Amino acid sequence: MAVPVKIERSVQTLRGTLEWLKQEGLLLETDVPVDPDLEVTGVQKQLDGSYPLLFKHVKGYPHAQAVTNLFANMGIVDRLFGWETPVARTHKLAHALTHPIPPAEVPHGEAPCQEEVITTDLDVNKYVVAIRHTELESERTIGSGNSVVVGPYFHGGSHIGYNRMNARWGNVCTFQSAPGGHMWQIITEHYRDDKPIPLTMCFGLPPAATLIAGGGFDYVILPRGGDELGAAGAVQGFPVRIVKARTVDAWAVADCELVLEGEIHPRDKRYETAEAEAADTQGRFPFHPEWAGYMGKAYRASTFHVTGITMRRRQSKPIFYLLGVHMLDCHNIDTTVRESAIFELCERLQPGIVQDVNIPFPMTDWGGCIIQVKKRLKTDDGMVRNFLVAAMACSQGMRLAIVVDGDVDIYNMDEIIWCLTTRVNPRTDILNPIPGGAGQTFIPEERLTAGDRQWTAMNTRFEGGMAIDATVPFGYDTDFQRPVYPIQRVTLEKFFKAEEIARGKSLMRGWVELLARTGR
Repeated sequence: MAVPVKIERSVQTLRGTLEWLKQEGLLLETDVPVDPDLEVTGVQKQLDGSYPLLFKHVKGYPHAQAVTNLFANMGIVDRLFGWETPVARTHKLAHALTHPIPPAEVPHGEAPCQEEVITTDLDVNKYVVAIRHTELESERTIGSGNSVVVGPYFHGGSHIGYNRMNARWGNVCTFQSAPGGHMWQIITEHYRDDKPIPLTMCFGLPPAATLIAGGGFDYVILPRGGDELGAAGAVQGFPVRIVKARTVDAWAVADCELVLEGEIHPRDKRYETAEAEAADTQGRFPFHPEWAGYMGKAYRASTFHVTGITMRRRQSKPIFYLLGVHMLDCHNIDTTVRESAIFELCERLQPGIVQDVNIPFPMTDWGGCIIQVKKRLKTDDGMVRNFLVAAMACSQGMRLAIVVDGDVDIYNMDEIIWCLTTRVNPRTDILNPIPGGAGQTFIPEERLTAGDRQWTAMNTRFEGGMAIDATVPFGYDTDFQRPVYPIQRVTLEKFFKAEEIARGKSLMRGWVELLARTGR
């Protein structure tokens, strides 16, 4: 009888990661064909926060498989990357951001993503799985690709990030870049150039590359010219492999599943949907839900002209990582790097005070953060406010930042509400940093500042964020001392049977679960 071979934890490729997840019982997979029009996100929403999902067959794409929910559960993500606790995750990832392992160049023959090379019949929608998230949208979106720029166009560094596209014209796609983001910086710098910007859009990447791609508006820590692929290498513990593109002067992630090679034409701007084009109006018609928890809107965007498509052999069925927006899958990709970047920012301002950072789901990716600190001196009362204002100034459009003490569990929102209720002086502890600064048009409240003009970044203004100091003033710890009940001295088994204990605990919900576990 054959003995099963145990697969070691693998993060070099997406398919290797899925094999490990399957072995560990951490993957749900189905042979039933899934329709990318509404079914993918409909299934994902009903299993949000659960196991990764693998669809082995995709309707309309016989050559493809699709995975989603890959980052939906942080317990699984922590196991994948070897992070022992949420705090360890924040600290180790911050170290990776500042200690990159440079990518390794490999020849064409060693790059799985170039097993097939296509230079004719470049109809993007024929090869790349595009999805429709909701019935509110009139067209499908390609949101699963990561832009990769290596070298001079990123001032000698490497960039990887998410950019939504719509391939409305065969090999020509709209290319949306968030105002202020890295691709927006590149496009702005080269807007008037005589030649287009070469780059690749990579699909089905190694999970560490996907993780780093999700970070955004953390550019003090990951600036232009930095090595984001190197940060991904540091996360996985070995270099990300890159390969020269076949049709443009650009680089691709060698171990991904499929690559669109091409050029961005910054001044060739087109509408993301036919509906918006017919009305010649930006920021009104629904297109692609956004991180803030509201429907995104269709805009005029620069275009990406595909010059070549490379992929793994079709017989292997390339895997596309599809994710619905404003679900935990997307949220965890977008916030995990940002948490560590904000931690690193505070450490640089004054080492030793910040303990951890959390961006809970209701703070919607780029919308806020909770910073946990441990004060050592009276001067730290002021420094924690520096942390708040710096985090908001360095993260475009952040609307809510809260700082709390080390006795507060920043992963429990009941704790946070209790802390806000009992430790905040509304006259002195609530600040309103940077009103009139640059914000985010994906927040409807900010769109309203445009008045009757079109809802674009040019017409909106940031009203300013809310920074809340919910810490205890230094030296007043005993005045804010929390009770600690004797849970370590008493065992429930002395009084009740195991099934009775289980039945009793089954009714416990919310904050009481944490308080019962800690004795507070």
